[in-house]
Amino acid sequence: MPPETNPRLVFERLFGDLDTTIPPDVRARRLHYRRSILDLVRDRSAQLASDLGASDRRKLDEYFSSIREIERRIEQAEQDLTGITPTIDKPSGIPVLYADYAKLMFDLQIVAFQTDLTRVVTMMMGREGSLRTYPEIGVPDPHHPLTHHRGNPEWIERVTKINTMHMELFAGFIDKLKTTPDGDGTLLDHSTIVYGSGLSDGNRHTHDDLPVLLVGRGAGFRLGTHVTHAKDTPMTNLYLTLLERMGVETETIGDSTGRMEQLTL
Repeated sequence: MPPETNPRLVFERLFGDLDTTIPPDVRARRLHYRRSILDLVRDRSAQLASDLGASDRRKLDEYFSSIREIERRIEQAEQDLTGITPTIDKPSGIPVLYADYAKLMFDLQIVAFQTDLTRVVTMMMGREGSLRTYPEIGVPDPHHPLTHHRGNPEWIERVTKINTMHMELFAGFIDKLKTTPDGDGTLLDHSTIVYGSGLSDGNRHTHDDLPVLLVGRGAGFRLGTHVTHAKDTPMTNLYLTLLERMGVETETIGDSTGRMEQLTL
């Protein structure tokens, strides 16, 4: 799935365009037209499936799943979002300052969880190869080149500033989850947040011994501890354990070799 970088489009994906200037009959016609197209595509694809091999049928089934997801969104729109009212205003676009941008994207995640419009969110604090600069914290250099610091202490200091800023923004997100009521607890009580990176050393591009932070009680993990795993433990072992704790039973994921029993209570 391609990432969505515009907070306004994320908002509209969650709550619809909420454009009160569109007459109800026009909105209804648009929704009906989109549904008719989806019905046509699904019927023709079903006819095609009988002539395909096992591998192509599997790909077609994945396609059907994406169609069903689109249908689900249309049904939500037809129900006028079941009366859900967002607790934040529609964003006007992408804020200039990174901190404002990140906080807005975090707030959209919180309102999505709060209104139960989604149960899963993935957010990248910064994409690989990012040339973003952070003059507001005294780092005018592009992020990615700085990570290839070759031991230069000044560059390392600047990368540290960026990492610290990212962690402070993440901590603010966690604090909001912790103070947002949800059922018999808070959103943080009922969530599991994974914060980490695909590299442990950007300068050498090493992808072992990754530091990963787990926050929240949603998966029932043992919290408040630092766990060091055996060398060459696959990252997919964590994902396998997460799925199991969320009620999704599967034997393996990628190169996984087992579950992380050290994390469970």
